Amino acid sequence: MNEILSVARLGQRGDGIAPTPGGDVFVPYALPGETVRAVRDGDRAQIVEIITPADSRIAPICPLFTICGGCVAQQMEPALYDGWKRQQVVTALSRAGIAAPVAGIVDGHGAGRRRVTFHARREGDDRQGLGMLVGFMVARSHDLIAVPACPVLSPALARAPAVAQLVANRLGGSNKPLDIQITASDAGLDVDIRGHGPAGEKLRLSLTEAAERLDLARLSMHGEIVVERRPPQQRMGKAMVAPAPGGFLQATVAGEEAISALVLAAVPAKAKRVADLFAGCGPFSLRLAERAQVHAVESDKAALLALSRAAGVTQGLKPIATEIRDLFRRPLLEHELDAFDAVVLDPPRAGAEAQVRRLAAAKTRTVVYVSCDVGSFARDAAILIAGGYALEGVTPVDQFRYSAHIELVGVFRRAKN
Repeated sequence: MNEILSVARLGQRGDGIAPTPGGDVFVPYALPGETVRAVRDGDRAQIVEIITPADSRIAPICPLFTICGGCVAQQMEPALYDGWKRQQVVTALSRAGIAAPVAGIVDGHGAGRRRVTFHARREGDDRQGLGMLVGFMVARSHDLIAVPACPVLSPALARAPAVAQLVANRLGGSNKPLDIQITASDAGLDVDIRGHGPAGEKLRLSLTEAAERLDLARLSMHGEIVVERRPPQQRMGKAMVAPAPGGFLQATVAGEEAISALVLAAVPAKAKRVADLFAGCGPFSLRLAERAQVHAVESDKAALLALSRAAGVTQGLKPIATEIRDLFRRPLLEHELDAFDAVVLDPPRAGAEAQVRRLAAAKTRTVVYVSCDVGSFARDAAILIAGGYALEGVTPVDQFRYSAHIELVGVFRRAKN
């Protein structure tokens, strides 16, 4: 049955929230101030008709918006959009009992996302003559939709959908769902396939031929290189880094540059030794080493190897020491942390609670925390504050335009004893 709902505000995931006598109802793609006719299922509803549109509603840039599950906010005008993303940070800090300045949103979209993951599945069976369906997940579904073009991707990924389709076709004998990650690099496209399992000699030859035909820089399966025609390098400060196949990178070039600039600005200019925890392949380490000695800690051996190789051939850097270490199980201890003038950490979405508890007990003066999850950041920030740090400020960085995700950089200082 249809129901008339009045939308009052936006939720964390971008849904419009309509208060009702029975509780809040979440309406995807609805905006504050709108009256909508919707089909309700519990506390969720789907728009049937927008009766009264908000002034803040604009035309989406993609014809697949609301069908593809990748974007949730193309219908928001910029002021509403920026305010919604910033409010996520403000709300998370408030819930954790933290009062700190939150800057305006820094736009980290730039030319667009430099990496994308396509999903691939075989449709039907060989007798039906159907091939591999390649695309993104449908919104709120496990179904796939073909995506011939995506406007949030960098122009360097313009041919990525066609590349993913051809690569998937070479793997068409697989009954398993596949993920095909494609990254734009200075040397061309870098492709990593997940989900297939080991490749026999015949398949490897087929994939090598495909890489030649598509002029790929590199093609790998489950992190194992099938063929590398050119090192797929990424610029990080003065250095050029060839990340490990499928290795982590910030989503956009502009986002990495914006976050790195905030990190470098927060680390005192006189700092002589800096620890970079969860260092990855070195986006912060390599930039920090232009002015300080760096100790880079990361559990991914391949990522640290890429960092070390880049540092070894880059002129003008101070020494970078690397350490393979699981910081969830073996965080740096207080006496280790006290050797550094500043600590930078960029943990995964779960945060870094174990490491943060050690930092809270250490004497390190400056902690710069880069986070991709406002909830885990707020939890960890409360631990640092309880340990004597002051949260100087938080800057949100938006490199996942039109999604509900937000990055941030928080700067913590400990007063002199």
